[in-house]
Amino acid sequence: MDKLRIIFMGTPEFAVGILDTIIKNNYDVVGVITAADKPAGRGQKIKYSAVKEYALANNLNLLQPTNLKDENFLAELKALNANLQIVVAFRMLPKAVWEMPSLGTFNLHASLLPQYRGAAPINWAIINGETKTGVTTFFIDDKIDTGAMILNSKIAIEPQETAGQLHDRLMVLGSETVIDTLKVIANGNVATTIQEENSDIKTAYKLNKENCKIDWTKSGTEINNLIRGLSPYPASWCFLKDQNEELNIKIYEAQFISDCHAYEVGKIISNKKEIKIAIKDGFMQLLSLQFPGKKRMLASELLNGVSFSEVAKVH
Repeated sequence: MDKLRIIFMGTPEFAVGILDTIIKNNYDVVGVITAADKPAGRGQKIKYSAVKEYALANNLNLLQPTNLKDENFLAELKALNANLQIVVAFRMLPKAVWEMPSLGTFNLHASLLPQYRGAAPINWAIINGETKTGVTTFFIDDKIDTGAMILNSKIAIEPQETAGQLHDRLMVLGSETVIDTLKVIANGNVATTIQEENSDIKTAYKLNKENCKIDWTKSGTEINNLIRGLSPYPASWCFLKDQNEELNIKIYEAQFISDCHAYEVGKIISNKKEIKIAIKDGFMQLLSLQFPGKKRMLASELLNGVSFSEVAKVH
């Protein structure tokens, strides 16, 4: 088997952890492809992707195509003479790109495929109350996350784990699984498993404003799972109404207290130290939240400068 000549494609922090492990295991990365720079934030300053920052810091050959079907880009890609491509949290590739290397193109996905294909597998596993998840490597085909699987590794989801915490653990697990995948490819003894289609497959839909909003009529467990599954990013949110003021607030951390009570769902019960929301099967105690224009803070910190009236509620 020829020595592996790898092109790596990725954009966010999750991909950086994988790329760093590949480099530290002395694999030959002949090119790194990441998203084009884009303006971000209030000042619309140009922001580099996490993968670009890493590639520049480590003097890696970097490409940032805006169009993956562009003839010039395809020529540049071919000239790198790679025999394998690895994709981690990038974007859908055209056939001309994924079929180019002789050993194929494989993707690392942060779920146990075929479950949670799509954009946000880490978040949805927690939101849906799963107790285990993992990572899967698979060869890319012309659909999204459907290709023949190479390896997978499982991990338990801890009862109060957030998406951020699980992200970091899956990045480590993913790094190990990518290295194991590289070893079987280099040895020429890859065995793949075709993904089975069935009606129980759950989808990791793209997160948007609507599916990140808290529905306070749901059970405490469901609300808590949503908050954990969106923390720290993009964060669950809701409206808080008090007297004539209505605010859009983010909630990062909460604790479900199972209890019987006669309060209306959504009512805010607070004192100098804690904020609780009445829900149908108890209370949701808010531990960490953010008001518009303020930084994220503990509920106890917020209560130093904010108090709620008797009519305060969330919806």
